[in-house]
Amino acid sequence: MLNNDLHTSGKAGEHDRRDGHAPGNRFLGRVVACSGSRATVAAVAEQGGTDLTELWSVGRLISISVGRNRVVALVYQMNTGSHAWGEGEDNYFRIETELLGEVRVDEDGREEFSTGISCYPYLGAIAHRIRAADLVRIYDAGEGTTAVIGKLTQDESIDAAIHIPSMLSKHFAVVGSTGVGKSTAVSLLLHKAIAANPKLRVLILDPHNEFAAAFPNHAVTIDTDTLDLPFWLMRLEEFAEVVFRGRPPVPEELDMLRDILPEAKRAFRGSDNSLVRRTTEKSSITADTPVPYRMADLLALIDERIGRLEGRTEKPFLRSLKMRLIAAINDPRYHFMFSNNTISDTITETIAQIFRVPGENRPICTFQLAGIPSEVVNSVASVLCRMAFEVALWSEGAIHMLVVCEEAHRYIPSDPSLGFVPTRQAIARIAKEGRKYGVSLGIITQRPGELDQTILSQCSTLFAMRLANDRDQEIIRSAIPNSSISTTSFISSIGNGEAIAFGEAISVPMRMRFSRVDESLLPKANSANNKNSEEDPDTVDLRKIVTRMRAVSVGPDISNFQGSYTASAAGPDEADAADEDLDATPYAPPSPSSAPLESYRRELLPQTPRLDPAAQPAIDPRLDALRREMRRDEPVFPRPAPPTDQPVISRREPGTSLRESILKKPLSSLYNKD
Repeated sequence: MLNNDLHTSGKAGEHDRRDGHAPGNRFLGRVVACSGSRATVAAVAEQGGTDLTELWSVGRLISISVGRNRVVALVYQMNTGSHAWGEGEDNYFRIETELLGEVRVDEDGREEFSTGISCYPYLGAIAHRIRAADLVRIYDAGEGTTAVIGKLTQDESIDAAIHIPSMLSKHFAVVGSTGVGKSTAVSLLLHKAIAANPKLRVLILDPHNEFAAAFPNHAVTIDTDTLDLPFWLMRLEEFAEVVFRGRPPVPEELDMLRDILPEAKRAFRGSDNSLVRRTTEKSSITADTPVPYRMADLLALIDERIGRLEGRTEKPFLRSLKMRLIAAINDPRYHFMFSNNTISDTITETIAQIFRVPGENRPICTFQLAGIPSEVVNSVASVLCRMAFEVALWSEGAIHMLVVCEEAHRYIPSDPSLGFVPTRQAIARIAKEGRKYGVSLGIITQRPGELDQTILSQCSTLFAMRLANDRDQEIIRSAIPNSSISTTSFISSIGNGEAIAFGEAISVPMRMRFSRVDESLLPKANSANNKNSEEDPDTVDLRKIVTRMRAVSVGPDISNFQGSYTASAAGPDEADAADEDLDATPYAPPSPSSAPLESYRRELLPQTPRLDPAAQPAIDPRLDALRREMRRDEPVFPRPAPPTDQPVISRREPGTSLRESILKKPLSSLYNKD
């Protein structure tokens, strides 16, 4: 229920003044108990009337007069003394409240709200409806840098405003169950953030491909078709996640990769001039240094180690590592990492595209992760978060970066044994040190109970939407130091689009409802409910779906790579020529109509050769007679006969058969005594 007698002008009207116990006044009850943080108010409903009780409700603010000042309290529980309601008789009830702050009145009459309380309510102090002017003072976040994001639930005529610099100076989080409007709320907050700070650069890790529709004029969309994320930008652990397809790496193969990667990076720099070569030799290049290298050089170095005489125990691991690398290169799903565009040093272009430097009036980048293979999503997220921190760090404050992680519990789970360690470390570094260098973090999750509590506790501003799980509610209570059960007790029952806002961007916790976003700016995913398509299951082209599943239409052309690899294995001179051809040849996807199909030709099938009897060489008659005699006299044993190409030695006596000769000999002569 809304208070119709409240105003947003900040001036007290006739209805804001108390006039004793006259009908229609603001008198509600009196304080009967008080502690350091809470107070109990007793009230009475005369003759069973509900005119006064309708002004009480959980989550509503009241004020308690203490001399010239007014203490602000939040209602969180109500009950009657008899646990029943009497019709036509007086009903006594008690209201439990939490003390939030105080409206102080100075000597000159100026009023100001403060979260501290200078004088606590005394027993018998009058509790009354809060003035509209006091509500305006309580939720006023300042001028110039505030943004209106909705309306107060207690009074929809009063704006719910937040302080944008306070929200972005540290970190913020939006939590809530599925379907309560988290994505819509985040879109509204980001629109307000870029309007208040034009220098802000936003990177959204979008696992559901839904935020692109929310920023049609302010964002660029990067997916697997438009992404060129070079493999050499990854550190060793991130690259091992790609090579081993998300499985635990083999320690021996990982150690070999750590030794070979610096050599491949130095081999790429070998074609530079002498000055650059001397500078490179002085500086140390490790497996984690973001320096370009060619996969052809890496495989050639592996082949070189395989061909050495020493280290025979390493060869099986080297061959296995080589097969893993070739399998990753040939996988069409990894085209964004191993395409021809990722061979040269394109780190500047990659940073400019992803982190919007310069922004070109599009400061937001929605990085769609749905099309990236699941086994390398963690590596890609780790690279992006790590690069965001480093870009802001080395820009010396010139770039203010905001990294928004949708479904954050995937990357930073509460269980340390789960998740990808480099991704957890990259996000944790932003959460702990990012505010010093201008990197902010936005956490969005539907399961705060499965989120790393260290990361959540670093969020200074939190918007808690409806949460039905008890563990998730308990996590929210423990993550915010200034909150209590009275403030978060109704999280499980608030409506869609409604939230309880805490933190530094809001002076006091407030229950508010987010503003409605225009239909054209709503986040939309490619689901059956959001996508309007003229096709249905009866008319859809299933071959196109299968082609996209196999990724054959956008598969990488590795012919240039194979040529460069072959040339590097052949010799250094030929390798340089192959590299020149590789860099000079632009990537062109094969056209399906350029190669016509050949007609069926039977002679191309594998044929079984037929032997011509006339063409066979003649056999010596004496050899033929010997073979016939051996077949006739030779005993039949279960094991196969010896090959015919070996000479047969006969030790039988003249005039006897082979069997009789063997039977007459002693048994000791049939085996080797040595």
